[in-house]
Amino acid sequence: MTDQELVERLKKGEDSAFKTIVESYQDMVYNTALGIVQNSEDAEDVAQEVFVQVYESIHQFKGDSKFSTWLYRIATSKALDHLRRKKRKKRFAFLQSLFGANEEEVIHTPDFHHPGVSIENKEKAAVLFRAINKLPDNQKTAFTLHKIEGLSYQEVAEIMDTSLSSVESLMHRAKSNLRKMLEDYYQKNLG
Repeated sequence: MTDQELVERLKKGEDSAFKTIVESYQDMVYNTALGIVQNSEDAEDVAQEVFVQVYESIHQFKGDSKFSTWLYRIATSKALDHLRRKKRKKRFAFLQSLFGANEEEVIHTPDFHHPGVSIENKEKAAVLFRAINKLPDNQKTAFTLHKIEGLSYQEVAEIMDTSLSSVESLMHRAKSNLRKMLEDYYQKNLG
């Protein structure tokens, strides 16, 4: 059954179509979220939010783009929203700790295992993902979709609803920023 047929069946309220969509796209949505939020539990939460939104807003999908493009847009948007909420909570917790109201440690290190990373490369991957996490949101999204999810620049442009030249520029800046961050890291830690 094609995505278009599934979407039409879901619009008619067929729960089996929704189940098929979830089964077909859960890995893609989870891996996209994981690449951005860098925590497996958070990625699972984001994936659930994505599918809830798909179910609730399927009537807004007009078919102007591929269904997977629409799904990537929702996944990246939800993942970035999740990060923003988490940062606000961290800032609030940090401010509380400054005033003695909360003595908990508020620094969280990436504690996830991306499915595409082998065990022997885990330490290098953790350093890379920490650096990716420091990129501005639009660079992080473009980099994650292209390098981690393996999408073409054209697909990234469609998902981010921007031009091909904007994606090329974002990727260039992301690579440049990552190169600088990683050079700084290796000079400090290995120099």
